[in-house]
Amino acid sequence: MSGQHASDAVKTDWLTVATADGPMRVYAARPDQPADRAVIVLQEAFGVNDHIQDIARRYAARGFLALAPDLFHRSGVGTLPYEQHADAMPLIAAIGPDAVIADVEAVLALLVDDEGVSTSRTVINGFCFGGRAAFTAATAVRGLGATVVFYGPGIAAGPHAVVDRAEGMDAPVLMHVGGEDPTIPADHVSAVDAALRDAGVDFESYVYEGAGHAFACDARPHMYVEDSARTAWQRTYAFLDKHVPPTA
Repeated sequence: MSGQHASDAVKTDWLTVATADGPMRVYAARPDQPADRAVIVLQEAFGVNDHIQDIARRYAARGFLALAPDLFHRSGVGTLPYEQHADAMPLIAAIGPDAVIADVEAVLALLVDDEGVSTSRTVINGFCFGGRAAFTAATAVRGLGATVVFYGPGIAAGPHAVVDRAEGMDAPVLMHVGGEDPTIPADHVSAVDAALRDAGVDFESYVYEGAGHAFACDARPHMYVEDSARTAWQRTYAFLDKHVPPTA
């Protein structure tokens, strides 16, 4: 572990977990008391940057052990600035469903073996590319506590589409999409909702009118929509407290 520090009763460090494709760094944010529930935070197209680390710390402040794996570990790229969107596209295009599932399973094993947190008490929450990754992992991992997807493109269409795998999901799912998000058109939203419904998944799906892609990313002021972000987070916390409730 390196770079350990504490802030507002949240302790952070970097862990390393073994995967079939080499070591993967994982940012960890811990509450001041031992956690009995966890969240795996899956990155946007820009790596485990300050924003993703901040989200992990927010979860830790609410009593979750939050782990954010570096899904770029195969390419050797750490993070990219937001203005380098074009450079991020080939990186995320190279990460197919099998790689995503392997990485999430490695973090789940770490949680069980080293932290004593079961898969049923673990949530996956992904953003942008990580939203697709969260959905993808949830189609393959049995017994999760819940999955939350913030504006995940490419679930219903594209080279790594996984909407046809929805029948593999057995945990509740919460979907957040901006109504003005060009990367997730209305027909994609409808296709995902229909697949979840047909698969018998317990899910909630919300479209935020007037909000675009990355509307909850306060690190990108030109995309951030405060009212929609606040509502989405309120719904997320309520959803998780319902399906993975804190113990007394």
